[in-house]
Amino acid sequence: MVKEVFPIFLALLAGTTGFLVSFSFFTPIQAAFIAVLITMVVLWTNEGLPLGVVSLIPIIIFPFFNILPTNSTTANYSNPIIFLFLGGFLLAIATEKTKLHQLIATKILSVFPKTPFGIILSLGATSAFLSSMLSNTTAALLLIPIASFLTNSQNLQVRFILAIAYGASIGGIMTPIGTPPNMILLGFLQKEGLPGIGFIEWIVLVAPLSILILIISSYLLSFGIKKKEQIKELKDNNPLSFEQKRLLIVLSLLALLLLLNSPIEPYYKGLGLNESGILLGFGLLMFLPKIGFLKWSDTKKIPYEIIFLFGAGFSIAQAFSSTGLAGEFALKLHILSSLSPWVLILIMCFIISFTTNITSNTALISIALPIVYAFGELSSIKIELLLLVTTISASYAFMLPIATPPNAIAMSTGVVKTTTMMKFGFFINIVSILVITLIAISYWDLML
Repeated sequence: MVKEVFPIFLALLAGTTGFLVSFSFFTPIQAAFIAVLITMVVLWTNEGLPLGVVSLIPIIIFPFFNILPTNSTTANYSNPIIFLFLGGFLLAIATEKTKLHQLIATKILSVFPKTPFGIILSLGATSAFLSSMLSNTTAALLLIPIASFLTNSQNLQVRFILAIAYGASIGGIMTPIGTPPNMILLGFLQKEGLPGIGFIEWIVLVAPLSILILIISSYLLSFGIKKKEQIKELKDNNPLSFEQKRLLIVLSLLALLLLLNSPIEPYYKGLGLNESGILLGFGLLMFLPKIGFLKWSDTKKIPYEIIFLFGAGFSIAQAFSSTGLAGEFALKLHILSSLSPWVLILIMCFIISFTTNITSNTALISIALPIVYAFGELSSIKIELLLLVTTISASYAFMLPIATPPNAIAMSTGVVKTTTMMKFGFFINIVSILVITLIAISYWDLML
């Protein structure tokens, strides 16, 4: 009993301490918000309460402390971006139900050389590809069992499992629906009246980064393997079923519609359709007889706690702005605005990337975006660039199990040790920071 209550007690203690410390520097409402925020982050981190329960706390607590009115808080839980992700979830469930993901994994694995580096790269690429369409958690859960059976060597098993876990995080940033921080950024841009990033535009921006880091991380994971160890082979004999072909047609039509809907300024304005409506519409098509594959009972697989997490993230972001706390933090960081853009971006990547290793990336990005936005107004760097760098950096955490769900799933196998994850993860984190900085100042700055 004491063991179950202790995480909650620890969160309340941390929140109370945060209030007492911040009360001397901020207004009472700002100090109360900081206390609530610290309590939520600790509960998210130590899992003292279920993820979905913690994510609903703002609806009760924010109005109680006059942080945000009830109507303003609850409105964040129906943000249009949430329905875009809901449509993505329905398509992901259909993909799992038809076992299309297994076929995709087998096909991709068959393309690469049957060497340790080839298998590591193929597992990472498969995980990244699936994670760009499904949640990174789902991609890791589906593929890690395959990695365990590819070899009898524990040394290779560890590297294969890490390749999948890291690949899921690397690939999750490739589309707006791949990971929660991406969605929170889009919702934040919409709320602040900033130009949005279209589905295809997002892929064009981020895919080069993902591919480059995927190749480098695969090389690092294969480093030190001195001899060829036995690797089992997966059979690639299963043809596409009628249901899988039908789903591929639907997904191809979705990709085509998203492509046509994405503007290419100043040459093409796009179709002007709402992407949340497109994704939700195709998700609902999965219930249509002769076209889809789902029944209402299949919706039990929708991770509603993640949807609540989005709502909490949007509420936190709004509270940072409405209480004036984002501006306060930005003023304190104003001293950094005199630094050259590449140094400033490098520092930001470093802070976000290593901080997200010890907390939820969704919670962190909800806190960071309003602060970065307020700071961006005081600096000469494009606000959209700073926000994108912050968001991507939050998803690239490879050192600790608590950082991302794929990392936690890798640890749950019992094959990967924390020290091993930290060893590989540290170097991949450093590489990610350098590559993100390089691409941000040379590519994203021109494109945004």
